[in-house]
Amino acid sequence: MASQRVRIEEASIDSLLAAYQGHKTDVRSVVRAYLDRIEAYDRKGPALGSIITVNPDAMAQAEELDKASSRSKALTGPLHGIPVLVKDNVDVAGLPTTGGSRTLMGWVPPRDATIVAKLRAAGAIVIAKTTMSEFARGGVDNINSVLPGFARNPYNTAYATGGSSGGTGAALAANFGTIGIGSDTWGSIRNPANNNSIVGLRPSSVIASRAGMIGLYDARDVVGPMARSVADVAAMLDIIAGTDPADPGTAIAEAHISPSYKGHLKIDGLRGKRIGVLRQAFPYNASDPAVLALFDKALADLRTGGAVVVDPLVIPEFDNHPARPHPQSEVRAAIETYLAKTGPGFPKSLAEIEASKKYHPLHEVGFKTTAVAPRPSEDPTVKRLEADEVLMREAYIRSMDQAGVDCLVMPCTSFPPKLNGDRNTTPTGSTTWIASGLHWPAIIVPMGFTYEDLPSGLQIVGKPWSDSLLIELAFAYEQATHHRHPPSTVPPLN
Repeated sequence: MASQRVRIEEASIDSLLAAYQGHKTDVRSVVRAYLDRIEAYDRKGPALGSIITVNPDAMAQAEELDKASSRSKALTGPLHGIPVLVKDNVDVAGLPTTGGSRTLMGWVPPRDATIVAKLRAAGAIVIAKTTMSEFARGGVDNINSVLPGFARNPYNTAYATGGSSGGTGAALAANFGTIGIGSDTWGSIRNPANNNSIVGLRPSSVIASRAGMIGLYDARDVVGPMARSVADVAAMLDIIAGTDPADPGTAIAEAHISPSYKGHLKIDGLRGKRIGVLRQAFPYNASDPAVLALFDKALADLRTGGAVVVDPLVIPEFDNHPARPHPQSEVRAAIETYLAKTGPGFPKSLAEIEASKKYHPLHEVGFKTTAVAPRPSEDPTVKRLEADEVLMREAYIRSMDQAGVDCLVMPCTSFPPKLNGDRNTTPTGSTTWIASGLHWPAIIVPMGFTYEDLPSGLQIVGKPWSDSLLIELAFAYEQATHHRHPPSTVPPLN
């Protein structure tokens, strides 16, 4: 009979697989332990509010995996019995998809999103759907109308989880699951990774299918892995990367997908790499000194690891390419594309959602303006933005090539996480808009804590299809520093 003494707090994919193979535990015990933590801490105790829906069949699915491995004397796949948390804008067959909105309560998609199907085929169990900013409209905090109020940061519950994948970020930090899925358009994987001391990858555009996901702006939308370690992010990317006829954009990625992202987990991955410091993105007079101190220590650690740090890397045209928000026409088109696939009785347009008034008041102005936006093909803002982004990419590539750097580094945000509700009185210093505007990949890895145990993350931005390089650099830095520690508000259960 399997022992239940294996601790799930901070467990990794490899540690759980080893425990299964060594008969030290079984999938039922692991899933039960995660469910107990959700029960104890998500709506009770610190009341993190990170979960929208718990999978009622998780224990039954765990039992089926145990039976299958008992019969075959082998694990069912590379993610056998690994509990995964899925952002609630990604479809899981049999579980509701709300996008954080009350207007979609009761909508249960009949099919898995492509990446969910891949994870399940690899043996993973979806343990829960996680909360998110309503229709992903938020990066600073995580507030929606399905779960009233703010999701809370487990490191300090007065502070924000980050949005819009903040539910996945907080739940991973609190050890409610082993790995997680988020989506990133403007920073929605990276801000929560920063705020919750986890690793989050915005992969290269369309390297993983977005079919079955509520999008926000097709040209910038990506779906990607979140976890407590770079190794687990790499293992997830090995599973979810790939082309998909249901997401035609993925066709261009086929020639660029690595045979093994786990193969780039190299302790000496920093050695000889040339890294540019984009200080224009976080000027000293507009950044928090404590965050800057962490970042400067990170640069020292990168040098110690053998990297050549070019500080600063200057882009002469930087001010010509500021943060450019998503065109409202594209936002409307992305959301309504998903709404068209829902069943009878659910809204099919943003105008219907706005008319229902079933949204948090924080989002009222945004819904009103987006509901009347024109078609993207009739919106001059779209063509202007696309032309500007071409020039932005050319400017960044030109400067990086001249300096001979492989990637850029900067803090994910140059200020600590914001207090919940503090949207307009203090800055965030977020730098995630840069990779989004470039349509480039970026990874966040913990770089330490400031003030009252508030996490900060190092952001590494690379050129298109440099996901392997980002994993290599982030892993070497992570292994040299080990900044992450579990939050004190959610201790191990007896």
